[in-house]
Amino acid sequence: MNTSTSPAPNSIALKEVADAVEQLRKAMISADGAVLEQLASDELSYGHSNGNIQSKQEFISSFTSGESVFVSIEISGQKVQIIDNTAIVRHILSAETNDKGKGPGSVKISILLVWINDEEQGWKLVARQAVRV
Repeated sequence: MNTSTSPAPNSIALKEVADAVEQLRKAMISADGAVLEQLASDELSYGHSNGNIQSKQEFISSFTSGESVFVSIEISGQKVQIIDNTAIVRHILSAETNDKGKGPGSVKISILLVWINDEEQGWKLVARQAVRV
């Protein structure tokens, strides 16, 4: 009988993914290019609710250039499913924005994130798709 009190591997992975999502949320607000670089896979496909799709470089540049400015981001209803080394995350993102050339605004979108676990580098965001709620 195993009497270990350490968390099951799946619960560890769930916490790691939730932590990665939180790091992403904070980095999007602070426009921290170094953290965005660290979290995003080189193969990132970042889909917006308007149908625009960005590469990793375009995604990071949109934040560091001020094109995309999040004043605040709140995440609700988050669900995480892990299958082998892949995590599927769904949540609602509600945010206040101040994008370059657009001024203050707000957005509420449903998000799908796909993360891949690279044992050497941890969880990397490989895909994101937003749809209007």
